Order: sequence, then structure tokens, then C-alpha cells
Amino acid sequence: MSKEEQILKRITIVLLAAILFSPTSLLAQTRKRSTTKPRSSAGSGSLSAEARTAGATRVADQIKVLTRFIYLLGGVVKGLEAVDEAARRHEASPAVLQQAEQNKTTVRTSIQNVRDGLDKLEYDFRMTPELQPYYIKLAGVAQGAATAEQQAASNQFDLAGRSLLGVVNRLTDVLLAMR
Repeated sequence: MSKEEQILKRITIVLLAAILFSPTSLLAQTRKRSTTKPRSSAGSGSLSAEARTAGATRVADQIKVLTRFIYLLGGVVKGLEAVDEAARRHEASPAVLQQAEQNKTTVRTSIQNVRDGLDKLEYDFRMTPELQPYYIKLAGVAQGAATAEQQAASNQFDLAGRSLLGVVNRLTDVLLAMR
């Protein structure tokens, strides 16, 4: 097995792990809905605290997913760069190049899933009255992921990872504001 094929095999394994940890499972999560009667005004503080806790939990979940994804992306980017360098030297086989292109597509799709999850998070914060005060800090995180998506579309995967780090920083600021 050639060095490029070994690298490609590692990239494929990492990409599969990235897909497993991608935030698509978070997309299905929505806030809890209750069929009980609304509480009296004395209990409204409790509802607000519950909504804030649920919102903070979703932000924390996004931070966890993104940091895991960025960690995995670092290894993938190294492998893709190695294959691209071998291609520039005309040392990579057509099969290796084809697999690398498929892996790049998988990374792009994963970043799109990240953006979709952040879009949903922003929407939920904007539409939930108890979370609206925190929406101001949260607004724009999906745009940061959209920037990463554009960078990945231009094969700038390292830069895309850096953009996603900026998103994690913004999410962390939101979480701090919610405590």
C-alpha cells in the first residue's frame, strides 16, 4: 500500500468519524413542548429559568460538536494537503485523487450541516421570548459558519477551520452571558 493510499485511508476514517459527530443529530432537537396549562405569574420566573437552561444546554452542545469537528478537521486537512502536494508532483494515482475529492465533498457537506444547526439555533433563540435577550450575542454565528462553508468550497479548509473557531468563541460568549 503506497503512502498516499495510507493517508487516504486515514482521511476516510477521520471523515467517517466527523460525519458521526456532525451536528445533524442536534438538528432534530427542539425545545420541549408542554401540554400542561400555563403557570401563574408567580411561576413565570421558573419557566424563564427553564427556557434559559435549555437554551444554554443547546449552546453548550453546539460548542462540543464544533470543537470535536474542528479537531477532526485538522487531521483531515493535513491529509488532504499531503494528497494535493503529491498531485502537484504527479505522484498520486487517479484513484487517490478521486477519493480525495470525495473526502473534500464530505468535509464541505459536514460544514454545511454545522451551518444548518447554527441557523436553527439562531432561529430558536430569536423566536423564544425567554431567549431573545441572548439572541443579540448569538446573531451572526450561522454567518460565520457560512463563511467557513464558502472557504471550504474554495478548497481553503484550514481557513474554514479558523472561521469555525471564531464561531466557537462567539458561542462561548453567549454561554457566559446566559449564566
